[in-house]
Amino acid sequence: MGSEVCRAVDAAADTQLVGRYDQGDDLGDLGGADVVVEFSVPDASAHNVAHCIERGTHVVVGTTGWTPDALEAVRSQLIGRPGVGVLIAPNFAIGAILMMSFAQQAARFYESVEIIELHHPDKVDAPSGTAARTASLIAQARQDADLGDVPDATTSDPGGARGARVDGIPVHAVRLRGLVAHQEVMFGSSGEMLTIRHDSFDRVSFMPGVLEGVRHVADHPGLTVGLENYLGLA
Repeated sequence: MGSEVCRAVDAAADTQLVGRYDQGDDLGDLGGADVVVEFSVPDASAHNVAHCIERGTHVVVGTTGWTPDALEAVRSQLIGRPGVGVLIAPNFAIGAILMMSFAQQAARFYESVEIIELHHPDKVDAPSGTAARTASLIAQARQDADLGDVPDATTSDPGGARGARVDGIPVHAVRLRGLVAHQEVMFGSSGEMLTIRHDSFDRVSFMPGVLEGVRHVADHPGLTVGLENYLGLA
């Protein structure tokens, strides 16, 4: 992802690449950058973001695995840097963001919902940030519509075949060689099913969203979670 971002920033007419950093590199003064794009791993991301905020540099973050406590730490640090913008987005593919938005709209109409996310086996976190974000949006929409729990009569599942529950929404993670990033949201009610699916077949699919974040993060001081907030879809 980092290499793909560098190519995209280099190729865009309105952005200039001023530095590349990899594992173990000293971030230093960040090469004088106005905006840093941070794609790493959950164990490193919080430190990298804190380093950027401390230097008054805007950050666009694509690393997933952020916990509520970690997000709160970013908000607290930003109090001392009121002009700095931080965007943390679980997915930068425009289609994936639309998929999440459509799922949020559909959630109040269906009794049942399940999320299946599918990624390459080198991904270190599960469920994916996109699946967790989708589950959170769906759960909020269901709560606003006064829907109860997703129906499930399972009483015995010693192997965890029913997957995880994220904000009460069943989520299943698949890790398979050959995949990149894919997600399916399945809604059901008596006599019908609605499936909303998005597929990223190449990491280049994330670059328009990354560039959108780079161009507008300075216009959104503070912490923003989700690129949909920049696209008028929130």
